[in-house]
Amino acid sequence: MSRARRSGGLCQRGAVTAELALALPTLLAVTAGLTWFLAVAVGQVRTVDAARETARALARGDDEAAAVALGQRVAPEGVRLSVVRADGRVVVTARGRMAGPGGLLDALPGAELEAEAVAIAEEGSSP
Repeated sequence: MSRARRSGGLCQRGAVTAELALALPTLLAVTAGLTWFLAVAVGQVRTVDAARETARALARGDDEAAAVALGQRVAPEGVRLSVVRADGRVVVTARGRMAGPGGLLDALPGAELEAEAVAIAEEGSSP
C-alpha cells in the first residue's frame, strides 16, 4: 500500500508543475490584455477632455490657436483637433489612433479614439 501511494504522489507532483507551466502564460496574456484595455479607456477619456477643453476655451472667446494648444496638451499623442463654428456654436472634434500593445499581443489592432464637444459661444466673445 505504501509503495503504490508513493508512486502516485510523484506523478501528482509533476502534474502540478506542468499545469502551472501551461496556466502562467495564459494569466500573463490576460493581464496584458486588461492593461491594454485600461490604457485605451484612459486614452478615450483624455480625448473627450481635450475636445471639451478646446470647445470651452473657444466659447469663452480665447484665441483659436491658444485653445487648440490647450486641447493638444490634454490629448493623447496622435490625436488631432478640428474646429467648426456655426450658428453661435463651437464644435470641436478630436480624432486619433492609439497603437496596439505589441509584443505577445501583437495580433490586437490599435484603437480609434474619437470625441466631439459642442459649446455655445458666450455673448461678447470673438469668433
